[in-house]
Amino acid sequence: MPAFATDYETVAASQTDQVMGPTGAAGDILAQLIVTVATVATSTCSIKDGSGSAIPITAADTAIGVYTVRLDARSRVGAWKVTTGAGVSAIATGRFT
Repeated sequence: MPAFATDYETVAASQTDQVMGPTGAAGDILAQLIVTVATVATSTCSIKDGSGSAIPITAADTAIGVYTVRLDARSRVGAWKVTTGAGVSAIATGRFT
C-alpha cells in the first residue's frame, strides 16, 4: 500500500458513476479496487476519471470470484467514479476528498 492513510468506499451492484468520497476532486488517489463477481452475465465494472471515458476493470463474462485490482492512480480531471453491473459489487480504497 502507498505510504498514506487510505479511505474506502463500498459500491453496491447496479451503480452508475458512483463518486468516490464525499465530493471527489482532481488529485484523488484510487489505490485499489476489490471487485466481487456474483453473476457472470452481469459482471461488468469500470472506473472513470471525472467525466472521462470509462476504463473497464472486469468484462461481462468474468468468472464468479473476488478480484483485487491494484491501480495507484491519481485523478487528473475530477472525482473517481465507479460503475458496477447487476452481478458485481466493489470496494475502492485510496484518498478521496
